[in-house]
Amino acid sequence: MNGSSALPRAIVTPKAEKSLRGGHPWVYDTEIVSLDGEPEDGGLAEAYSQKDRYLGTGFYNSRSKIRVRVFSRNKTDRIDGAFWERRVRYAVDYRRTVMGDDFSACRLLFGESDGFPGLTVDRFSDVLVVQCLSLGMERRKDAVLAALVDYLRSLGETVSAVYERGDTPIRALEGMEPSVGYRTGPGLGEIPGGKAEITENGIRYLVDFVHGQKTGFFLDQKYNRLAAARLAKGRQVLDCFTYVGTFGLNAARAGAAHVTSVDVSAAALEEARVHAEMNGLSDRITYLRADVFEYLTALGESGRRDFDYIILDPPAFTKSAAAVAGAERGYREINRRAMQLLPRGGYLATCSCSSFMTDSLFCRMLHDAADDAGVSLRQIEARQQAPDHPILWNVPQTDYLKFYLFQVV
Repeated sequence: MNGSSALPRAIVTPKAEKSLRGGHPWVYDTEIVSLDGEPEDGGLAEAYSQKDRYLGTGFYNSRSKIRVRVFSRNKTDRIDGAFWERRVRYAVDYRRTVMGDDFSACRLLFGESDGFPGLTVDRFSDVLVVQCLSLGMERRKDAVLAALVDYLRSLGETVSAVYERGDTPIRALEGMEPSVGYRTGPGLGEIPGGKAEITENGIRYLVDFVHGQKTGFFLDQKYNRLAAARLAKGRQVLDCFTYVGTFGLNAARAGAAHVTSVDVSAAALEEARVHAEMNGLSDRITYLRADVFEYLTALGESGRRDFDYIILDPPAFTKSAAAVAGAERGYREINRRAMQLLPRGGYLATCSCSSFMTDSLFCRMLHDAADDAGVSLRQIEARQQAPDHPILWNVPQTDYLKFYLFQVV
């Protein structure tokens, strides 16, 4: 804890001072001028300006490019169990407010957006799935998760299992080993088969939280799927990068004449087929294993115009600023091909889930793709991630999902 106890200090550059005073929580390795004291990796340190101004308290890690992750701006805060319990209650109460009936399947903790640096917790019915990407939070996750389980149960919510998905290479950048498996605790056990059933937008899913991508299911697109489905009635829909079938299932449920869902992963398509069967939609969806780029190219070369609604939900083409140019080319190519396949009056849903592909870059790319395709776009909606993934305006990394609906005119 801190408060009366003196903590090591990280003296930061004017650039870092400006960033911290503006509300951003990170101090990079190149922004440390000097250290006063000997901070422990994963321990607490205070950030100070060169003019001795207190800027915040955070986790220090000499092995990370993000040298200090600030999570408190109050020098008198006692960083103890009660502090994290308050943070947990605040985060959960926020989700109860903004998610309403969708509280049973949502993101409960979203890292820096909730003051838990690098910690994500998704709820899938009675299962919590955890991913921790910072050493400081790693050392406190037992207390945080215990507080989270206790608070949920005090609200009458059931928590049967907590599963950790610490299998991402990012952990190595913080000096951490992988950490995967069920966590122990009072009333916690294992789920046979490693799947949890949820209902989203009236559609049932089995979430494979053991083997699925990231925590097993992409909750951030919840309401974008609904928005896309509103355009689907009576249409021939091409659902690209379907993964476990979510956009296509929403379109089929909304009355699409037929949906063709495409993905390169055979395992993902098998899950999508199961979901279609669970929801009585198998007769309205065709699942096709193919590389989306190659499939769109083949459709264009064939001259076929089978679809009047195309949905593009690709994976993040860039996970670093250095790769943005290449990612922009990828996004531009798939969007151009989709636009060329649509008839005038057809509809396009398109998105990017990379924070490095900013909204301005994404919109510029869409303008260029439309020019390449020789079409004009009429915007229907511009959307972002669901509110259980809150965006902090002073932390642009939390603003990552861009989602647009257009009519081709």
